Amino acid sequence: QVQLVESGGGLVQPGGSLRLSCVASTSILTINAMGWYRRSPGKQRELVARITSGGSTNYADFIKGRFTISRDVAKSTVYLQMNSLKPEDTAVYYCKAERYSGQYWGKGTLVNVSS
Repeated sequence: QVQLVESGGGLVQPGGSLRLSCVASTSILTINAMGWYRRSPGKQRELVARITSGGSTNYADFIKGRFTISRDVAKSTVYLQMNSLKPEDTAVYYCKAERYSGQYWGKGTLVNVSS
């Protein structure tokens, strides 16, 4: 079992920045991959960014260099730095951990991009 707790969401104006955090209950080096996903109103949940235990990253095409996923192994934390936010980035952002034993999700944090 892996517990994940996200934080850092909130209300931000278009063009602004936020940094999301996801703290895992175990060392993230024991997790095959961790990712950020989001669910916008009326849409299915989609991948935003993902990082493997080896440090490899991949991003959704719609990110276009605006977001960066990173990690702090000592803190068992994965971050999502989001810059140049747009209203269409409004969504609940979820953290996911992938293990051979299964997948684990956090409860999500709401990001609202609005003027």
